[in-house]
Amino acid sequence: MVTEKNSQPALSRRSFLLASTQIVLGLGVVSAPTLACAKALDRRSLSFFHTRTQKELRITYASGKAYDRKALTEINRFLRDYQTGQVHVIDPKLLDILWAVQGEMGNKGVYEVISGYRSPKTNRGLRRGHPGVASHSLHMKGKAVDIRFSGGNLSQVYKCALAMQSGGIGYYPADGFVHLDSGQFRTW
Repeated sequence: MVTEKNSQPALSRRSFLLASTQIVLGLGVVSAPTLACAKALDRRSLSFFHTRTQKELRITYASGKAYDRKALTEINRFLRDYQTGQVHVIDPKLLDILWAVQGEMGNKGVYEVISGYRSPKTNRGLRRGHPGVASHSLHMKGKAVDIRFSGGNLSQVYKCALAMQSGGIGYYPADGFVHLDSGQFRTW
């Protein structure tokens, strides 16, 4: 599918991001420009490159409040466990967080996926080599992704996600990725 370019609403990027995130996450809107934000949410698209499988995906996964089931199925398959091939449902809220970060970064770039869904077996194997890997990782629930973004450096992605205060945000500059998840807001 082809990525759509979003029209720019007549409000600041920070106001737009806050209002968009609140709409997407069902938190309501705190300011008047709801129409502009709703219009901007008409079509939500993402572009991915998986660093492990070397595959690419450009996809529109939602339109307005409706998620495209076929697109979500394709994303589930794309973000499958790269070691076992096991597919798991990816939380649409995670996709919306990625979309909001992408928008704040100027909609120019591709998410480079290091890790999406992880089976319990893969997660255990990673824990053996990396003590920082959580035993109950949200990767195992389809609610987390480790990424880079070609449209900005790691620090920019981290700061953008931090400003949104949605989900978990882990910053791993030495390892070259940012962890984003759709769990409770927390940082590390």
